[in-house]
Formats: sequence, C-alpha cells, structure tokens
Amino acid sequence: MNVNGTAYRTIWLGTDGETVKIIDQTHLPHKFLVVSLRDLTDACSAIRDMWVRGAPLIGATAAYGVALAMRENPSDQGFQYAYSKLLETRPTAINLRWALDEMESCLRGLEPNKRSEVAYARAAEIANEDVKICSALGDHGKKVIENAWKEKGKREPVNILTHCNAGWLATVDWGTALAPIYKAHGAGIPVHIWVDETRPRNQGASLTAWELGQHGVSHTVIVDNAGGHLMQHGKVDLCITGTDRTTASGDVCNKIGTYLKALAAKDNDIPFYVALPGPTIDWSISDGVKEIPIELRDSKEITDITGLSSEGNIIAVQLTPDGTNAANYAFDVTPANLVTGLITERGIAKASAGGLAELYPEHAKS
Repeated sequence: MNVNGTAYRTIWLGTDGETVKIIDQTHLPHKFLVVSLRDLTDACSAIRDMWVRGAPLIGATAAYGVALAMRENPSDQGFQYAYSKLLETRPTAINLRWALDEMESCLRGLEPNKRSEVAYARAAEIANEDVKICSALGDHGKKVIENAWKEKGKREPVNILTHCNAGWLATVDWGTALAPIYKAHGAGIPVHIWVDETRPRNQGASLTAWELGQHGVSHTVIVDNAGGHLMQHGKVDLCITGTDRTTASGDVCNKIGTYLKALAAKDNDIPFYVALPGPTIDWSISDGVKEIPIELRDSKEITDITGLSSEGNIIAVQLTPDGTNAANYAFDVTPANLVTGLITERGIAKASAGGLAELYPEHAKS
C-alpha cells in the first residue's frame, strides 16, 4: 500500500538477506520510521511492545523471529526457546501460535545447519501467503460494499463504520476489514469511513486514519461512543471490523469495544461483518467468551495518552488523578449471533460452525 506515494509492505527482508525490516507503528501517525530486527530479542520486543500489531502481522513477525533465532542457535533447544519466548509475547491473537507451529513443522527433523535457510524461506512464504489471502478477502468483501451502493441507487457514498485498525498495517499488505474498502475505492465505488478512535491506544485515530489518508479514502474520526448515535440517524450503512481470533462456531474476538458496536448494529438492523484470513480461525475452541484468553495490558495505556505537542514533539501526558487504578482489557468477544457474515479469502461464511465448515471442509468435525 502507499506511503507518500511509495508502495510498502509492513515487514520485509533487508538487503543483507538476514535483517528483518518493519514499520515501527508506535511512532505513527506523526513519524514514519522503519526499524531493523536483528535477533530473537528484537522480534519479541516488536510483538510485545506493539511495534507491529494485528493478528496476521504478528504471525509473520513471529515466523521471521524464528528465522532470526535459527541464525544464532539452530539446535532443538534453540528452536524451543525461540518458540516459547515468541509465544508468550501476546496471548490473544491465534496467528502467533499458528505461525510458530508452521515453522516447527518445516524445521522438525532437519539438520541444524539447514534450519536457518529453510526458516527464512518459510517465513517469506507466510508473508507472501498473507498478501494473497488479504487480497482475495478484499475481493469478496468488495461485493458487500458494491451491493450496499446499488441499494442506495448509486447516488451516495457507502458509509462504513470500523473499529480499531484492520488495514494493511495490521497485516503484511491490503488488510482485513479495510481490504474490501481499498478494493471498492479502487473500483470507483464511493465510500466514506467512520473511524472509531479506539481507546485506549487510539489505533483507529492514529493508524486507520493515517493509512486511509495516505490512500485517498474519505474518512472521519469519531469517538468510540458515537457509533450508536450515527446508526440511529441512518448515517451508517454497514460495519466491518477485523478479528484477532475467531472460534470454530463463529464467535469473534477483536479490540475492546467491538461487542458494543455489534449490539448497536443489531438494534438498528445494520449489517455487521467481520473480515478474517483463515489462519485467524481457532478450530480448537467453540465458546469465545469462555475459552479465549483476554490480554490485560499496562494500565498506563489508559491513564496516559501520547500525541503531538504544539512544538512538534511527540509527548505522553497523564489523564487521570495520581494513584487512580485502571483496568486495561485489550479485547472482547462478539457472539456469532450478532455477526452478519464472516468475510474470508474463500468467500463469505455464515457466523456458525456450519458456515465455516462449508468454506473450510478440511477442518469440519465428523
């Protein structure tokens, strides 16, 4: 996707063939900074401290993290150490574990002196596969937006509400929830995006707004609690969000606040879609509320906020009184009955065990 007119992915291999390059998203939208990951410690920091974020990108970064680790210590013990250190960086996004299992499958049984080369190759494949998946997902989702435009008589833009960031910054390229939007925009379908600010980290206001602006897509940032009001007054045609983990029954885990948007959409008869690549589905669980671990992050993400000062410096300021407790739940679960459909690279599925099994028969339980 575009940054100042130049095409970028969110992660790529450096010219030395070993260093991994990423966009450090903690500096956006005020500063575009590319940093290098040189070892396992760097990869763990990138995931844990949210230099990279978004389930698909976390998975790709973990894969490259294994490759970096195999360059240093390709023994069985070296791999197991890398696997465990990377796995503990973020507990909720299923793509992390999926990518690590993929790396284990390709490295198991290999001689240690062959593991580094194979690991780099498989990490590159995982990244390239993500681009293809998200592009295909966007093609299927574009049809939903096109149908909404036709229902409006092709006279007005389609107003889409999204929560958090599920654009190309959350993946290797294209994105999940924003991929259909980029595809529709590219096809000449007029769209306008309501961008939830998405407290506490403001990933909507900072990341989604930034990348939509870079790509020339019309958008407006709103406070998180404005969505219901807009829906009541006919200013939202449909909702599309991403997800960090979706159960085999269609329950969706996404950034905290998604559940409330789905409730408001249901009350106002507004379609609520979730866009996800296949690796984001956790086929081992069915009850998202009971079985998905919800990350509890640093309270400073709530008590403090980062922004650009009038002098042009990026600063953090405290919002709450000294000594105030804050509980920072990072995700919530939207039950399948509130989801209109799941937009995947294979098509649009009903948010149900049967709907997902129809698109992914290899995972269907007999």
